[in-house]
Amino acid sequence: MNASTEPETLSELIADCALIPATLQAESLPRPRVTAEPWEVDDACHAQVADLDAYV
Repeated sequence: MNASTEPETLSELIADCALIPATLQAESLPRPRVTAEPWEVDDACHAQVADLDAYV
């Protein structure tokens, strides 16, 4: 397959992914140092979509 073209089959895509260097694979990337804070929907946010069913 030509490196400048997109894969046309699933097997070509898998073959392309196998060529990704180990240093770029997800297992090799550093983990985030900070985790995101949990969030909640407050009344103001809920009010913005309260009448959503009217638009659907």
